[in-house]
Amino acid sequence: MARKIRVLIAKPGLDGHDRGAKVIARALRDAGMEVIYTGIRQTPEQIANAAIQEGVDMVGLSSLSGAHMSLFPKVVQILKEKGAEDIIVFGGGIIPVDDIPELKKAGIREIFQPGASTEEIIKYIQENVKTT
Repeated sequence: MARKIRVLIAKPGLDGHDRGAKVIARALRDAGMEVIYTGIRQTPEQIANAAIQEGVDMVGLSSLSGAHMSLFPKVVQILKEKGAEDIIVFGGGIIPVDDIPELKKAGIREIFQPGASTEEIIKYIQENVKTT
């Protein structure tokens, strides 16, 4: 029997708009995943520590505030420093297309733009996490 995929959804920085993150968290849960939602205004350190403590497979970061270029890579950096580089980090929110290549170079594995379907995100996670 395959184990459940564990995903942490987080809102780094001062962004207080979390409707999208909650929609994703609910969709992932409805797809059979275990979801930990950290809430708003989390630091990269808090997010990385929670991901490690919870033993998640992936971290989904959501940003609408424009701070994604500093906050997203910082989460990846902290995970690497703590020996948890096997945790996949993906992001979403209001992220300009021109920023995506630099974010991917910094270790963010995938970016979901506004309008991405929950099915697309679920499929990405299922295809990138080994559960056996």
